[in-house]
Amino acid sequence: MSTHQLWFEREILPDVAPEIAERCTVLGPGSPGDPFAGIEAAEGVIAGSYRYDATVMDLAPHLRVIARTGIGVDSVDLTAATERGIAVCNTPDAPTVSTAEHTVALVLAAAKNLKVSEARLRGGDDDLYGGHEAIELDGKVLGLVGFGRIARRVATAAAALGMEIHAFDPYLETAPDDVVLHDSRDDLLAIADVVSLHLPLDEDTAGSFGAAAFAAMKPGSVFVNAARGGIVDQRALLAALDRGHLFAAGLDVTDPEPLPVDPPLLARDDVVVTPHVAFGTGAGKRRLLRSAVE
Repeated sequence: MSTHQLWFEREILPDVAPEIAERCTVLGPGSPGDPFAGIEAAEGVIAGSYRYDATVMDLAPHLRVIARTGIGVDSVDLTAATERGIAVCNTPDAPTVSTAEHTVALVLAAAKNLKVSEARLRGGDDDLYGGHEAIELDGKVLGLVGFGRIARRVATAAAALGMEIHAFDPYLETAPDDVVLHDSRDDLLAIADVVSLHLPLDEDTAGSFGAAAFAAMKPGSVFVNAARGGIVDQRALLAALDRGHLFAAGLDVTDPEPLPVDPPLLARDDVVVTPHVAFGTGAGKRRLLRSAVE
């Protein structure tokens, strides 16, 4: 019996490879010199971080589906896909747990000044206790910009730490009783001790968190982004940190990705940066892959 031809952008995890091979003919991945090698016969693509535009789609004349191992579809040209009758799918539930946990880790790392504390210890500082600065989160306000699956799970964890949960989401009219929903983003930013972004990257959100947004944030607050780097004006973030308006930042996403070897963000002790790996736990990777194949 013939099986569907699926092209995989990345190598399949060894422990799930047999079950996937039973369900489809596995094509790909490509090579560094030809990243889309083997896509020509594909009926479906299991996509990751590559950009899928009209040129790539035309390499595979039998292509019917592009399934992303993630939430966002900003790396796929939806207009080009629609013109070619190609369905574009995502896996909105698969990365929720791992990404939410990573977001909370960034909140804690930034608020507790872990990067600075470790650097001072490695440097042999004489007054490690007296010179340490950190934020106690109990009773503080967590401001969630966007209140989807990941943000809701972050809210549950933050509430367990004793934080007050506030949110802004223009697509929502109601929220759980223990969440204060704001009508204005800037009203939320003005009272939040920690701001965490949970927005998609699209025409409306690209670059939307810039100098005005950072100026609207509460002095001494923490900024966290595990959504998309393109939402944030990184120069404005650096400026807010430089003038001491923000206490610290935690980022899992940047623009560009990956960052160059020595960008200003990585040189700072008050910024914790991870390379877009929030969903990259073993369980998360398996869930993403299985969901995309399904």
